Amino acid sequence: MAQTAAPGFVQDRFAIGLWVEPPASDADGATYYKDIAEANLSLVIAISTPDIPKQLELCKLNGLKAIVNATGSPDTFPEDEACWGYLMIDEPNAKVFPALAKNMQAIYKARPGRLGYINLFPNYATPEQLGARNYDDYVAKFVRDVKPQVLSMDHYPSMRPEQDTRESYCENLETMRKHSLLAGIPFWNFFYSMPFNDRIDPTEAQIRWQIYTSVAYGAKGVLYFCYWTPGKGAAGKGEFPKGGALITAEGRKTRHWDEARRINGELKHLGPTLMSLTSTGVYRVNTGKRTAKTLAGSPVKSITKVHGDPEGEFIVGAFKGKDGKRAVLILNHNYSYTAWPTVEFEADPTQVMEVDKATGQLNPVIDDSPELEGLQLSLGAGDGRLFVLPN
Repeated sequence: MAQTAAPGFVQDRFAIGLWVEPPASDADGATYYKDIAEANLSLVIAISTPDIPKQLELCKLNGLKAIVNATGSPDTFPEDEACWGYLMIDEPNAKVFPALAKNMQAIYKARPGRLGYINLFPNYATPEQLGARNYDDYVAKFVRDVKPQVLSMDHYPSMRPEQDTRESYCENLETMRKHSLLAGIPFWNFFYSMPFNDRIDPTEAQIRWQIYTSVAYGAKGVLYFCYWTPGKGAAGKGEFPKGGALITAEGRKTRHWDEARRINGELKHLGPTLMSLTSTGVYRVNTGKRTAKTLAGSPVKSITKVHGDPEGEFIVGAFKGKDGKRAVLILNHNYSYTAWPTVEFEADPTQVMEVDKATGQLNPVIDDSPELEGLQLSLGAGDGRLFVLPN
């Protein structure tokens, strides 16, 4: 039976958020926050505290929600309509869960309807960092003891030519999916959009893959690390000598800003449908193997390659809607090449609808290669498409 979350916060839109916000009180603060909205982001997780009222004013002006870094007694925390909640701690050890539980209850009591936001470690953290035997125990204990209203974690997969740790990213998402379903609460996750340490600067397809993989596992929010490049004037120091987030430390847009605007525009249109869906399963498919057996129980019968194409690998996220309809997100797992598979749904193709990324409307699915037998779907590198089937 699902755990009943404490009364209060209700997520009313798909969260497209960011870590490291622009300086609100800067002379260009109004322009910076307008740029956030124009990049089709919807949530500012504010990690600094110089001028919270100004941050909230700019968020409200641009149709954004904010999680602010409020300190002191919850009785003094802001209640502005733009405020979704309050940043409590990032990557806590399980030893502090009892204290966090008390603080969380104080927020629920003083500010009903607001979120006490805590972001968890990824699954590659050590047992010493976690304060738990393993990652699953860590997340389970957090949900049981702290009683959050949203689960959140950060995980930055290596996507270097000689090292690919995306499997661990998927395993982390599956843990979040499992515990969010058990608790009856949504989950969000951070992915990376800039180079740092040994993480190379991601391509648009690699950013797209991280986002759509999260969506396939049922995430109700994706969070950019980072939006504003940390450490102004700190070139050559610390983790971020290259810079290269969506906005530089000096306030200039990088290519990632345009990439994010494109991808986030799609998410904003998919969001209303995604918010109405509950994950029922995730399936990993390689067209070189028996896909029908692998996909058993999903809304897809088979995914096969078109003659002459290389083998393809796909992540299939299955969902059920509040109206009883089924939905499925099909993701091209390859972020270097496009895919053009033949897909057989558990429904007549004339009954399959696709959620249009440009409008959010349901349109009949279109065969991308009508001269070939069956239904062909083209998928860009690392890209996903969302379909709705009758119940």
